[in-house]
Amino acid sequence: MPNEHKHRQKSAWLVPAIVAAVAAILITAVIALGRDGEPSEDDSEAARPAPDNPTDVQEPDQPDLTEVERRDDEDPLVAGPVDAPVALVVFSDYQCPFCAKWNDETLPLLMEHVESGDLRVEWRDVNVFGSASERAAKASYAAALQGKFWEYHDELFADGEHRSQTQLSEEALITLAEDLDLDTDRFATDFASAETAEEIDDNAQLGMDLGAHSTPAFLLGGQPIMGAQPSQVFLDAFQDALDTAE
Repeated sequence: MPNEHKHRQKSAWLVPAIVAAVAAILITAVIALGRDGEPSEDDSEAARPAPDNPTDVQEPDQPDLTEVERRDDEDPLVAGPVDAPVALVVFSDYQCPFCAKWNDETLPLLMEHVESGDLRVEWRDVNVFGSASERAAKASYAAALQGKFWEYHDELFADGEHRSQTQLSEEALITLAEDLDLDTDRFATDFASAETAEEIDDNAQLGMDLGAHSTPAFLLGGQPIMGAQPSQVFLDAFQDALDTAE
């Protein structure tokens, strides 16, 4: 089936071409965050070309990280129109406290732009916290196959908190599906299927290949944002991306 593996084929050629560039961007961001305030005078002097050897320093080409967006009509882990002018790719983990906080505080503000048709959100779980996270990702995907990804997802992050490992057992996840009026027989089958496992593994590998070794991490309008930054950072980045798209 050509559509089923479309995004996997895309990732296969895309990732090797951009991983190094993304890593450079993220390393630069981490170094910048580690400094207090502006660069020192010594830093500024060191960055300047020598006076007796003036050179036009060319900025390296930035990778087109919008290529990470799948824009797939059949992707069940999304919100917003496939042709929205701006997309947000979220790399998350269902045991990550900062992911839960971001989901509670910032995502609802961005969802207002989803409702207006200006933003598409694509969710990708990287499961850096281990097997319980992977079970939760499979469960949310199984719920998504019944059209209830966001309802299930929000329960996993209810009130801005993540669930304990006990609450992410297979039994507990099936009980949650029942509470949300999902077909639990179908849910259990999808939860355990090889297709679901492959999808979850592909999403996790994509995040890892792009340098998302901690969560949350984001690509908004093709630009990386690391960590649960204040909501205004995302709102400003969204507006910049929308202005550029228009």
